[in-house]
Amino acid sequence: MSAAPVTTPEDDASGKAGADVLVVKGLDVSVRHQKLVEDVTFTVRSGERVGLIGESGSGKSLTALALMGLLPEGLTATGSVQVDGVGHDLVGADERAMSRVRGRDIAMVFQEPMTALNPTMRVGDQVAEAMLIHRTRPSRRAARVAAVELLGQVGLPDPPGTARAYPHQLSGGQRQRVVLALALANDPALLVCDEPTTALDVTVQAFVLDLIVQGVLDRRAAMVFITHDLAVVATVCERVMVMYGGRIVEAGPVQEVFTRPRHRYTQGLLGASDLTVVDDRGRLATIPGSVPAAGHFPAGCVFRNRCQHATAACETRPSWTATGDDAGFACHHPAGLPDAAPRATPGGGRP
Repeated sequence: MSAAPVTTPEDDASGKAGADVLVVKGLDVSVRHQKLVEDVTFTVRSGERVGLIGESGSGKSLTALALMGLLPEGLTATGSVQVDGVGHDLVGADERAMSRVRGRDIAMVFQEPMTALNPTMRVGDQVAEAMLIHRTRPSRRAARVAAVELLGQVGLPDPPGTARAYPHQLSGGQRQRVVLALALANDPALLVCDEPTTALDVTVQAFVLDLIVQGVLDRRAAMVFITHDLAVVATVCERVMVMYGGRIVEAGPVQEVFTRPRHRYTQGLLGASDLTVVDDRGRLATIPGSVPAAGHFPAGCVFRNRCQHATAACETRPSWTATGDDAGFACHHPAGLPDAAPRATPGGGRP
């Protein structure tokens, strides 16, 4: 990957993130005793931007919904999710407790803005309402003034006029900027972005990404950015976690993971994203097979049925090998090490 993580003068001069904002330990998401996300453990610090990548079906969005307490009916979460400033564990908290946290301490930018906006309310009123609910503005008038200012900060033209518009009167890119304004309205400590630019064209995508990063930097907030686009992660994140089969299989600084991947799945993702490499028939690199349905991953290494390096050892779950703070991998035959020779026949972990 050639893109470099975003850095600005607003970043801490030491290059180090601050106190822990999000601490996730042993997070599982299950349906009828079948695990869809398993043993997810990670920490995000103040001012840190962390990417969560993997193919569709790897468990990224379920992880995000579990953090927000928004899992669909029938799915349950266990483990621990702690957010700085919140005096209770988010896992198992009732809706009343979560409603005080969502939008104030932790906020989310969803993939499809029309599902996040109320079609019957003017967008300015929706942004103002977010402030009034959490009492971060002293009056309705103050909230409306702040909403117009915030719409301007996220790059919307004619903020007063935009505030009077309904969601259907705006373009997709404009609606996503309104959703971003909603998410930033109460200066949350943590922003979770779930594929926030997937539905946008490339030009608009770049503009919205810049707005998201600047909004986080201005507030010194932490961010978890979920995507399948490795180039986006290389642009906006400092650290990355790779997810497959509902497990984090590799984690570390973006530059390190993208230039020296250890897990064979990470290696496959990077190879498939390189459009300059083709085989002798002119075909682009791909990962063999497809992602199994959630809850139906093989025992042991969840990637073994798609990995050309798999051996009998991969029938047992690989342990986590730490390579630094918040960095490591879970692979029996990691890339770049002596026992990593491929086999002719193809055949999780937690930080």
